[in-house]
Amino acid sequence: MAATIWYEKDADLSVFDGKKVAILGYGSQGHAHALNLRDSGVDVVVGLRPTSKSVEFAKEQGLEVKPVGEAVAEADVVMILLPDQYQAAVYKKDVEPNLKPGAALAFAHGFNIHYGYIKPSEDHPVFIGHIVRREYAAGRGVPVVVAVEQDPDGKTWPLCLAYAKALGALRAGAIKTTFTEETETDLFGEQDVLMGGINHLCDLGFDVLTEAGYQPEIAYFEVFHELKMLVDLANEGGLNKARWSCSDTAQYGDYTSTVITDETKKRMQYQLKRIQDGSFAKEFMDDQAAGAPKFKELQEKFSHPHLETVGPKLRAMFSWNNGPAKDQDEAESFNGKIARTQVQ
Repeated sequence: MAATIWYEKDADLSVFDGKKVAILGYGSQGHAHALNLRDSGVDVVVGLRPTSKSVEFAKEQGLEVKPVGEAVAEADVVMILLPDQYQAAVYKKDVEPNLKPGAALAFAHGFNIHYGYIKPSEDHPVFIGHIVRREYAAGRGVPVVVAVEQDPDGKTWPLCLAYAKALGALRAGAIKTTFTEETETDLFGEQDVLMGGINHLCDLGFDVLTEAGYQPEIAYFEVFHELKMLVDLANEGGLNKARWSCSDTAQYGDYTSTVITDETKKRMQYQLKRIQDGSFAKEFMDDQAAGAPKFKELQEKFSHPHLETVGPKLRAMFSWNNGPAKDQDEAESFNGKIARTQVQ
């Protein structure tokens, strides 16, 4: 059965007439949501801790900023854009006690709802949607997934689609999913392909080449830098276009010499089961509740793979990679290592 995909004609921004949206958090996601909605004519308030470094930045961009509880109390839609591990505590302390009867709750990721860390009462509509700022500002959109978990009044899908339209997402399209499907496939994609797969393949490939005596700069180019070209081609036309664009030699090696085997698939299936049964979520949340000792240890360890011993020096020589930080969040919180220098 074909996926359901909605576009701009399928949503009506008048859904927001007389309504206010509270955006909780002002990192890369919160920043994008608040500005995109504001520029689409939606009444927006940003909810932040009074001590957050982002308060003044949000105000400088013309946004109304209030403490989290106050922002929630006057909102008809509350979008929670905090890190997964902090959402439940903020919800219990500042959101739940101040939430209007029937106010909608929205998330960019279904983690806390799916695994039961946040359990809204049944009178609150609950939906998913997320986006980035740069494409909106350029007059384009990024395809998104949308889902509704609770629909007490039968009006949650129109609200969800109006939110996606205000973000600019329906310029590209929104794909219908569920909280379960979004959460489990998102975690799997991150852990086994996009990050846990590609990142480690690049690290290991760099090590194999340099340990064999090849120049680190050449190894970096071959196993990491050229990845962007392939990803861009695949994004445009799938794996077939990426392969079509490469030489016959590269294609033949792709087909016959891959290090990805049936054992890799078995490992992926094991990791998927851990996602489905909640084992991964529990491991992560338990570590975070203990002060994140394992997480911090891993961040420090993986901030220094051999690939990154040559990467910063080489990237500094690339004129096309030496632009300013893309947004305030990057400017304030990325210092070249994995760990952020601030928490929203």
